[in-house]
Amino acid sequence: MKMATQSQGIKQLMAAEKEAAQVVANSRKRKAQRLKEAKEEAGREIEDYRRQRESQFQEQQKKSAGSKDNFAQKMHEETQTKLAQLDTDIEKNKEVVMQRLFDLIYDIKPEVHRNLRLSEDTK
Repeated sequence: MKMATQSQGIKQLMAAEKEAAQVVANSRKRKAQRLKEAKEEAGREIEDYRRQRESQFQEQQKKSAGSKDNFAQKMHEETQTKLAQLDTDIEKNKEVVMQRLFDLIYDIKPEVHRNLRLSEDTK
């Protein structure tokens, strides 16, 4: 009888060990499943965040490009205005400047160069 109880106890221990192994295996499977789901959820969140930031970036690029186009247009208009003003000033002052140039060109006053005078003094 003692042998039967011992064998019964061993069977119970083995059954308990087998049940514990199944519980551990099931726990590991559930843990692996939860990790997989968490990774997928994190991946979706990352993708959503990336799309949101990309959208914000694209909007910022459009605003920036628009302001660059406006700036370039404004600079072009200012340049054209300044060129037109320069043309007007040239036409207005052309005769006066030409007359002054001619006066300077035609008003010749012959003089002996100062180096020549010094060399004459030494003789």
